[in-house]
Amino acid sequence: MNLIRNPVSNELVPTEFYLSQNYPNPLMQKTIIKYCVAYKTNVKLTVYDSEGEVIKILVDEEKKPGTYEMEFYAANLPAGVYFYKLVAGKFIDTKKMVVLK
Repeated sequence: MNLIRNPVSNELVPTEFYLSQNYPNPLMQKTIIKYCVAYKTNVKLTVYDSEGEVIKILVDEEKKPGTYEMEFYAANLPAGVYFYKLVAGKFIDTKKMVVLK
């Protein structure tokens, strides 16, 4: 992930979109999902089960450039493999996470 300094706000902002692997993984209760937005755009972060059914939409809004993180609570989910997908502008990435009980 590359960062540059915004000359107006003096904040570090990403120069590319990025979706990180959740941590911890595997998980039992909750996990953190981090992602970067390179420019102002609509962002959607969705969790799916192994059959492609939507479990939860974590983010569905316009975001400014920056680095973000979301907590995902999986305590009520059965053990198994799940996926999370980030769609931001033309950027799309999917990662796998494992829920243990």
